Amino acid sequence: MTEKQKRDCQQLYDGNYNQELIEEMKKAKDLCFQYNNIKPSDREKRKEFIKKLFGKTGENITVESNFQCDYGYNINVGENFYMNHNCVVLDGAKVEFGNNVFIAPNCEFYTAGHPLDYETRNKGLEYARPIKIGNNVWIGGNVVVLPGVTIGDNVVIGAGSVVNKDIASNTVACRESL
Repeated sequence: MTEKQKRDCQQLYDGNYNQELIEEMKKAKDLCFQYNNIKPSDREKRKEFIKKLFGKTGENITVESNFQCDYGYNINVGENFYMNHNCVVLDGAKVEFGNNVFIAPNCEFYTAGHPLDYETRNKGLEYARPIKIGNNVWIGGNVVVLPGVTIGDNVVIGAGSVVNKDIASNTVACRESL
């Protein structure tokens, strides 16, 4: 079984030293660099470019610069998708965004996780768990969504939250105010 196949089966895989995955990540990072250097006013070119990078998209989508991802092809977005500035999607596994999803600045979506055992972790092994975001979701600024999380439909995630478990539909979830 290849490292990519292990990754796609949610097994531990070599995400740091495997040449096939390194080449795929280099390609995506170069595409992100090119995308982030397209003039913001050239909306059509930006939309065409993001459609080349992502696995699947709706027609009405906006992804503001600076945007970063690992592979790109594991990201699927629906209609009326808006992602604000400085977002990161570590897409070793699928990351699916439904329709009418609005993401504030500085949000991060991590499918990648690492073993707690340092000897295994030091071998460059990691795992990837999919993230699924439902329809009609608003994610506030500086939110981090961790591996394996599903966020239901009609959800608001408050700014500064770290989402480490599934969020049921029709919920407002936020970290406690300080």
